[in-house]
Amino acid sequence: MTEQVVQSAGKGAGTRAPGPPRPHFAGRERELRALDEDTTRAGLHTLSGHPSPYSRVLLVAGAPGSGRTTLAEEFVHRLCARTPGTVLRARLTDPGGTAVPTERTARDLLAALESSRTPQAGADEEALSAALRAELADRAGRDGRPLVLLLDDVARSQQVLDLLPESRDCLVVAVSSGPLTQVPDVRPCTLGGLDRAAAVSLLARRAGSAPRLTVDPRGAETLAELCGDLPAALALVGGWFGARPKLSVADAVALLRQVPDTPVPRGRPGPSAEADGAVDAGNATEATDAAGTADAADAADAPDGEHTADAEGAAGAAGVGDVADPETDAEDEHPAPPGPPAPYPPAPLVRAFRLVNGSLTGSHARLLRLLSLAPAASVDPLGASALAGCSVAAAHAALEEFVRLGLLRALGGSRYEVPGCLDPLLRAELEEHERPDEALLARARLLERTVRRLEACRAVCEPSGSPARKRLAGMPGALRFAHRTEARTWLEARRPELLAAARAAVADSEGRLDTLARRLVSGLARALDAHREPEAAAPELYRLHELVLDVAERGGLHRERAAALLYLGDLDAGTRRLETARARYRTALDSARAGDDPVAAGRALESLGGTYAELGDWERAADWYGRALALRLTRSTPADREAVARLHARLGAVHGRAGRRSEALRGWKAAAAAFRRLGDSASHARALSEAARVQEEADRPQDAVRLCGQALEAARRAGDVRLQAALRMRLADGCERLGDRRAARSNRAAGRRLLAALGEDGTGDGTGEAPAAGDAGPDAAGRYRSG
Repeated sequence: MTEQVVQSAGKGAGTRAPGPPRPHFAGRERELRALDEDTTRAGLHTLSGHPSPYSRVLLVAGAPGSGRTTLAEEFVHRLCARTPGTVLRARLTDPGGTAVPTERTARDLLAALESSRTPQAGADEEALSAALRAELADRAGRDGRPLVLLLDDVARSQQVLDLLPESRDCLVVAVSSGPLTQVPDVRPCTLGGLDRAAAVSLLARRAGSAPRLTVDPRGAETLAELCGDLPAALALVGGWFGARPKLSVADAVALLRQVPDTPVPRGRPGPSAEADGAVDAGNATEATDAAGTADAADAADAPDGEHTADAEGAAGAAGVGDVADPETDAEDEHPAPPGPPAPYPPAPLVRAFRLVNGSLTGSHARLLRLLSLAPAASVDPLGASALAGCSVAAAHAALEEFVRLGLLRALGGSRYEVPGCLDPLLRAELEEHERPDEALLARARLLERTVRRLEACRAVCEPSGSPARKRLAGMPGALRFAHRTEARTWLEARRPELLAAARAAVADSEGRLDTLARRLVSGLARALDAHREPEAAAPELYRLHELVLDVAERGGLHRERAAALLYLGDLDAGTRRLETARARYRTALDSARAGDDPVAAGRALESLGGTYAELGDWERAADWYGRALALRLTRSTPADREAVARLHARLGAVHGRAGRRSEALRGWKAAAAAFRRLGDSASHARALSEAARVQEEADRPQDAVRLCGQALEAARRAGDVRLQAALRMRLADGCERLGDRRAARSNRAAGRRLLAALGEDGTGDGTGEAPAAGDAGPDAAGRYRSG
């Protein structure tokens, strides 16, 4: 998961986005003093007379469970308490040990900063990281306020270097399991266990108010020693001990010593695994229906273990045809190079986890290991109930118990997070105790629940009485949203988890969840489109459509592939990446033909023409527009008739740019006739106006005046006052060329009256009217999707 937060810290400072809850902090005073000293101590470059232009980097290094992130958070909190400043946070490793791409981190941080430098959708990693570094350098030290960049779970040095700004007023605090040897002049602070007194204090705090640890200090120290003085292990054992008020310290020590701490062998099949345990997408979704998704409202009051079947089921292939519709859908990202293998937790933490896990009931132990399937290691009671197939009430009670035992971290708002140090242990438990098909079924249930939640998130934006609102009313209460603001808040808060769920579903190399993956991507894209402005949603939509493209290519879905490529091409064209857009459109054309999709083929042909027009290659633009026109003429739907009129206009425009006046005149006249048949008076007037312009350029003023007169009548029918004024001015110029000064004065006076009514001075020459129908100029890219 990538978690980016911008927080203004310090007294009297307003918090722009809440940071994560601060856990209880004990000990580590020596390490805090060392970090504080490193913020002001001169580095090697400075001592040598060549101070580094880059930000200072402090490294907190330690094994999983050593409290390295907590220490970094405490240090940053104390630093900003003294000098209020801005804190940015980013987690650079996903659950499972995959390094987060710099592209994703940089874009999220720029969005959190509300930066005007943010590149447009589809920008590459280099452009995004450069924009972030420039923004950080600009903001560092502004108004004397420090800027701190806290990078958690750094997998490799390059992740830090890609984000490191050229400013000595910015402080970077990196958290990692090992040294970052390629980062120049990094200041390391290596962590081991807590000092014994702090370890016993933390153990006692987690165990509650019982005096057992106080009356047996030697036993308490032994218990802390068996935990390796590691905060995570102490939290686990303390919570477990506090849940057993009749257990003595000596008995707890004896039980903990009996637990093995050897690593769990990876890749070992579950005890009941079968050779054909894997299931395909259809079986997974059918099984979801059979097992039931335990929808929230229906299951909320059900007894533990009892659940109801999802009325719609996970098998619904609804949206397969329109999941990649570029008008509404969309995001993925390029896979990041793998970082170094995630370190296995130290032996004391393994022992503590096994002690606590072994004390759970069977249903709770199963839910705990299934939490390793939660996207971005984050879960709520609804998601937990879907994973385990139990009631929401039972799942909520289990999650609260896990928090008390130190197995989960409460984030507030009924959200919980699996600590990163426990993630490999939960994954090992899942491999050992769950059959592959059971794990797949749990993932399918969670995806189905997420899809329905996204449907509710989008439906709440629809008008009352619409089909979507009627479907929303029929959903279980816990899945619905009361109003649009609640849905938007949920969507923004869950965005990292939702994107992670989409990536994980698509990443299934065997394609067993492709049906649900397409529905999830479609639902997320529609929800983002409903709750965000187009520019704000474009980056996520771009990556979502790349995910759709991956699924379509894997499943041989030519129509979905063509639709995704067209959408991506439109975004590329809109950001002036014209060569990339041209390649996407050409591939989309091949896919549309392979899938026998004439609509997508027509769009691809028209978009190719528009791309070549923006590149200034008028010959090829006319060729592709001509092919698109020939295809549209073979069909007779209303959309095709509109496209025929538009394509005639665009052919007229590109022929005019190429200097072929006869072809341009033919195109504009054909467009005018087509728009007249459609009853589109405004476009009819503009097409006639462009035909008149061609006649003027050909030095045929009589024909130009005649066509201007026809265009003026059409503009009157359309009620387009601005176009009427422009045509009056052009008529005045034409009449002057013909020697009719009286008509020229009359038309010019009429044009000025119209412009005055619009609040303009009328001193122009009338050439600045609105773009003509089918304009193939720079603004045409935004209309390639028409039809």
